[in-house]
Amino acid sequence: MKRLLVVGGCLLLTSCASTPSHPQDPLEPLNRAVYRFNDAADKAVLKPVAQAYQKVTPQPVRTGVGNFFDNLRDVYSAANHTLQGKAELALTDVLRVSFNSTFGLFGLIDIATPMGLKSNKATLGDTFAHYGWQNSSYLVLPLLGPSTVRDGSGILISNSLEPATGVFQTHTQATTARVLDAVNTRERLLGLETVVDGAALDNYSYVRDGFLQMRAHQLGLPQDKRQQEEDLNIDDLVDDAQDASAPAANDASAAAASPP
Repeated sequence: MKRLLVVGGCLLLTSCASTPSHPQDPLEPLNRAVYRFNDAADKAVLKPVAQAYQKVTPQPVRTGVGNFFDNLRDVYSAANHTLQGKAELALTDVLRVSFNSTFGLFGLIDIATPMGLKSNKATLGDTFAHYGWQNSSYLVLPLLGPSTVRDGSGILISNSLEPATGVFQTHTQATTARVLDAVNTRERLLGLETVVDGAALDNYSYVRDGFLQMRAHQLGLPQDKRQQEEDLNIDDLVDDAQDASAPAANDASAAAASPP
């Protein structure tokens, strides 16, 4: 609830920013402040926890945890594809959930992808964009990171409706699941901060431009000319980060004698 209140507060501050240096970032002063907070929290808590999680948890277990939460996201994806009128994608999501939840041991094993059922995640932010809310200001969410006002609104609404889904029976279970998902996701991104630090003088602008380019590509929207000239590919960054963290992951796997 505290996180939702913080996100809601950020969304209400859209009129409080000064002249931005980027047309899609009118909240830049606020966003930079939140970015600094997130960076400090990551260095002090999230990154150390993710590193410890990587060391003590075998790779197959981490993969299973990632698959489990990915399976839950397919449920929300099916709902959003349905809202968008994309019956084929919604059916694919439903089939993925059905196979992974049964033969995949409650989603711990992803058997749907090898079967040819491709993952095409859709969020409420995507649904808003589908119905016309395409241009949206950049917004950095506390602890959650890069987003937009549109996508942040979708997160706020989705989280408020989550208890109605019945996936988790208690607040404690839901909170524990969110923490585990966050740690597992952060573990998968270990090394990304090194790539960003080595590639840009202004990390904030670099992350912002990369995120906006990625979202424009996902939604099939025209990209900002400056972003096109820079030709920044967020997928390449993630791949580089995974390569950078590969030795640590291999050591953990070897120790276990064997983020998704």
